[in-house]
Amino acid sequence: MTNSFAQDVLAGLTATEKYLSSKYFYDDNGSRIFQEIMNMPEYYLTDAEFEILSMQSKQIHEALQFSEPFNIIELGAGDGFKTFKLLEYLVNKNIDFKYVPIDISQEAMDILTESLRERLPTLNVKPQVGDYFEILKVNRESNFPSLLLFLGSNIGNYSPQKATELLTLFNKNMKNGDKLLIGVDLKKNPITIHNAYYDSHGITKRFNLNLLLRINRELDADFKIDDFDFYSNYNPDNGEVKSYIVSLRNQTVNLKKINKTIIFGYNELIWTELSKKYDVKEINTLAKSSSFKVQNNFMDCKHYFTDSLWVK
Repeated sequence: MTNSFAQDVLAGLTATEKYLSSKYFYDDNGSRIFQEIMNMPEYYLTDAEFEILSMQSKQIHEALQFSEPFNIIELGAGDGFKTFKLLEYLVNKNIDFKYVPIDISQEAMDILTESLRERLPTLNVKPQVGDYFEILKVNRESNFPSLLLFLGSNIGNYSPQKATELLTLFNKNMKNGDKLLIGVDLKKNPITIHNAYYDSHGITKRFNLNLLLRINRELDADFKIDDFDFYSNYNPDNGEVKSYIVSLRNQTVNLKKINKTIIFGYNELIWTELSKKYDVKEINTLAKSSSFKVQNNFMDCKHYFTDSLWVK
């Protein structure tokens, strides 16, 4: 990890327009700060999706139209917080299915599995640690239909082109008739979105600057955190939230472990995150471009978010 981390950090900080990949936000401390973000009243995303999976589990199951048994394969399961309500409904209805959570973190999978065995002892759970696509190859050999879960608006972190490429890969690793339930954050009042990503508590700022602390720790760098700030902007025309770290002065940072020096200009930006919001028309276009068909859009009561059900 450190090697690819070093390569990615170096590539980003030596680019003409500096950037750092948002996938590196989630070290232990970053994950803890993100829990704080999810608990902010302004951060509507978690509550909206939790509402959908809590209140519409029956409708989601009926829409699958699967013969039993079937598989539920969750890509990037994390702590399984939202998925629990869907799993609980299916277990309580004695539905015959197998749950296959996938994550790159062994620790996350261990914690999730232990929690599920305690709370849903009859659940058939087969956790997998590793690369989505290596594990999905096995799905193609399965005799049973599968529902893939890609929740939490993760798709918004990809440009439309990259999103299409990723979803096309999902499609290629699915069987005809398999379905995908994908979390998508919807376009809404720009102020609501702005407040979720540029919060007055400074938590999102800490989340972004923690990335510099991680570089200090893992690459023996000397970022001075007080010399950087945070900015986030939502563009309602294209639905893109972009987040940046801002250099507050001309400065030089040494990455001693890889023997590199990075020069920052006054007010120079480091782009850290994209979070795209979609409308229903764009969701249909995205599905079609990756060879899926939209079957249902399950929305929360405010229509802030959808878990969109697609079929191959």
